[in-house]
Amino acid sequence: MLAPVLKRVGIGIVAATLLVVGIGLLLPRDYSVTRSVVIEASRDSVHALCSDLEQWPRWTPWFRADPDLEITLGSVTRGAGAHQSWVSGNAAGELTVTRSDPDWGVGFDLILDAKGRQAASTMLYADTDTGLQVTWELAGDNGMNPLGRVAGLLMDMVVGPMFDEGLARLKLVAEETVAQDDTTTG
Repeated sequence: MLAPVLKRVGIGIVAATLLVVGIGLLLPRDYSVTRSVVIEASRDSVHALCSDLEQWPRWTPWFRADPDLEITLGSVTRGAGAHQSWVSGNAAGELTVTRSDPDWGVGFDLILDAKGRQAASTMLYADTDTGLQVTWELAGDNGMNPLGRVAGLLMDMVVGPMFDEGLARLKLVAEETVAQDDTTTG
């Protein structure tokens, strides 16, 4: 009597697994997350915050989201070639700045875990009538991994709010710096 039930449960598990894998393989392999903010500060002051990894604790969301995060800065911390690595619990990763240009923005490559999953990220600058628009983008490729492709669907929901928080903090820090500069020179 127990054998037919176990057989049906086993068939159900196999069918559900095949369904998830099949659907996962039909999903796009690429993912991206994009958020923007307009900052009332000079391009140079915003770039100084974005291109210097020593300034990142002032505005990035990662330190507040994970108090156990341990960051190790490389010998270069500013501009192209700047590097940092991090460890927290079971997570680890690396970031290397690949491009740093006050007219363009900052680009960096990420290694997101011990498996070596890679992603690329940019913080692009564009002038607007009301200030400098900073657009933060993360893009990656989950390859043929069906579970990674399912996770790719969730990236905007998971990473997007962190980008919103980071950009809001970047705006706050950059605009506070401008206000402080105005009070000391005025």
